[in-house]
Amino acid sequence: MTDDELCYLPAIDATALFKSRKLSPVELLEAISNRSHKLNPIINCFAEQYFEEARSNAKSAEASYASGQEGGALLGIPLAVKDAQRVKNKRTTHGSLIFKNAAPEDHSDPMVERLENAGANIFARTTTPEFCLTGACHSRAWGVTHNPWNLEYGPGGSSGGSGAALASGFTTLATGTDIGGSIRIPASASGVVGFKPPHGRNPDGPPSNFDRFNHCGPMTRTVADAALMQNITAGVHARDHDSLRTQIKLPTKAASIKGMKIAYSIDFGYVNVDPEIRTNTLAAIDIFRAAGAIVEEVDLGWTVAVDHDCMHWYNAMNFGRQTIWHQEKSAHLMTDYAIRMAESVRHGSTMDDIHKPWARANAMYQTLGPILETHEVLICPTLNSPAVKANHDPWDHSFTVNGKKADPEYGWVMTHQFNMLHNLPVLAVPSGHAANAVPTGIQIVGRSFDDETVFRAGLAYERECGGWYNSPATRPKLNKG
Repeated sequence: MTDDELCYLPAIDATALFKSRKLSPVELLEAISNRSHKLNPIINCFAEQYFEEARSNAKSAEASYASGQEGGALLGIPLAVKDAQRVKNKRTTHGSLIFKNAAPEDHSDPMVERLENAGANIFARTTTPEFCLTGACHSRAWGVTHNPWNLEYGPGGSSGGSGAALASGFTTLATGTDIGGSIRIPASASGVVGFKPPHGRNPDGPPSNFDRFNHCGPMTRTVADAALMQNITAGVHARDHDSLRTQIKLPTKAASIKGMKIAYSIDFGYVNVDPEIRTNTLAAIDIFRAAGAIVEEVDLGWTVAVDHDCMHWYNAMNFGRQTIWHQEKSAHLMTDYAIRMAESVRHGSTMDDIHKPWARANAMYQTLGPILETHEVLICPTLNSPAVKANHDPWDHSFTVNGKKADPEYGWVMTHQFNMLHNLPVLAVPSGHAANAVPTGIQIVGRSFDDETVFRAGLAYERECGGWYNSPATRPKLNKG
């Protein structure tokens, strides 16, 4: 097996090879180290790297396999963690110069802790925009992260470094967080798999665990690896009052979806969708139909009035307020978009607006809920336009989609609707590529808390597609970059 093949090896396959002594955790880590050191200067998806420490961990894992000792389900598997989640003994910068000299954390966030306890070998932190504020991925702290499929474009955000690292073959597994699409946006733009679980399915650290729109979850190159990570991270945790006590076991092998009732919507009834996105989404829907599913286009009953400005209101009343607090003492260290957010939050809304996202989410579910009663999942695009440019300005009021003026933050994504409907599980998977080589993707949206059906649909779709990174022909051509 070549180094490049090792770099794209699924975690499930790697652990099987570890157990059979046909592959060492040290060999896998070294392949990833060599590839990332050679090519990451082109992509810039790592905030920090800890390869020396990771080599020691890989040697310990190798010894455990050699002695036949039982280890965790991820023993020796390389893992990159988004630089917005706490990792014990490592600083967390949130993509901000304000925290470049932050003290090391004294504990890991619950999701990260469980992955560590399962033996995952954390070797890097992945880039994110400052404070995870946007669907692009650039900051003054870490620079611009590029899309490995087309360097002029970004990998999506805010978990953009994780998406780019996976697509580039720089890690086996990665983590993400999702407050308006921050797992699913880079999953689509980078051509990987991402899962937004129902809020509370994966335990989280503060303040994210208080935030109903926020979710932490896996980012991978295969649906099975995402299920593997979920089976490790999900479940009640003593440090998260919002964590769900219900235990679920997700499938990791594809089964028949013959007779599964699937609804789909290309544009939610009001979204301006790029023709290439539409074409690739319809092709993906045909794959479900060919697999035996009963597929039907539906009218969600949504209009632009249903979700107009909801995320902006939400940011003004909750998530975005952090920019005001930081601006008071550290404006000179903040990115332009963070300062613009602070000004918008300070002057754009009032406390009377705080209820509006809740009212709108309720209105959205009045029409979607009945559809999900008669259909097991809903399929829709993840983005309504392929990825924005790498240096995209989320406050650029000249931004357009299909030649029409669009909101520069939310006008090119179709993800935030399901943060508002926060108990619906959503699996993001690839659907193809645009003419500019940037990947496109779809979302598989499930009934509230029905993660299993979402993964059953995703695994069957992946099997029909034949996977996404199985050969050099299906991977980014970084060696020619």
